[in-house]
Amino acid sequence: MKSRIVGLAIGAIFVLPLAFMFFASLRPPGLPPPDGFALLPERFTVETYDFVFRFIPLWRQMGNSLFVAFFAVPITVLFASWAGFAIAIAPSRRQRLLIALTILAMMVPTVALWVPRFVMMKWAGLTDTLWSLVTPSLMATTPFYVLIFALAYHHVHGDIYAAARLDGWSPLQIWRRVAFPLARPAAFAVAVLAFVAHWANFTDALLYLSSEDRFTVPLGLRTLQTLEPQNFPLLLAASVVATLPALIAFLAAQRAFFKKTLEV
Repeated sequence: MKSRIVGLAIGAIFVLPLAFMFFASLRPPGLPPPDGFALLPERFTVETYDFVFRFIPLWRQMGNSLFVAFFAVPITVLFASWAGFAIAIAPSRRQRLLIALTILAMMVPTVALWVPRFVMMKWAGLTDTLWSLVTPSLMATTPFYVLIFALAYHHVHGDIYAAARLDGWSPLQIWRRVAFPLARPAAFAVAVLAFVAHWANFTDALLYLSSEDRFTVPLGLRTLQTLEPQNFPLLLAASVVATLPALIAFLAAQRAFFKKTLEV
């Protein structure tokens, strides 16, 4: 009973900001932020959502973000799972070295990568294209996803890998037929994390995109904030619309994640 109460309390901490964002977006447009914490508005209205799509082309920006996520998420899962599997089947000494290098890569500040990545994108002719936001997925997006897969593959009993090798299977066949199916919960977790990361990627979009017709959702929200900095309900209505796809992806993957976990 106590654990359930603690779980509900922790869940409320994360749900309360979303509830505040939603109810505050139902206030009449043009109002400044409230003086205190007011969860429920005095008058409910949905006309603010109509104003959002008049100020910025949010549908097109959401389409651009979905385009990036459509390609970047599966590529991220694929390359992160390959790298994680390579770590998991490596000899013990080499495995420790690879894990140390992966953790070291995580410690590199993202700011240090901005200039080299921009130079590479410009050299490849990918600046001001949506493909510049997809390209980081070829490097598994972040070493953290590689570690998630490495841990998942490490939990698979080594005798299974050994039996597959005795049958003459190549490492790619072992990954495809044995390792990856057993690590599907990790794949769902990485897919959701990658979707949210690419959906909310503001810095890369700001660096590489200059044409407004290629703007993604984070740049659209930034543009709206510049146009209407004091229109509090309008900004929150746009935030609600921008949050919905990530929330839907999380709920869908959560159901699949627990289903696969129970099967395992």
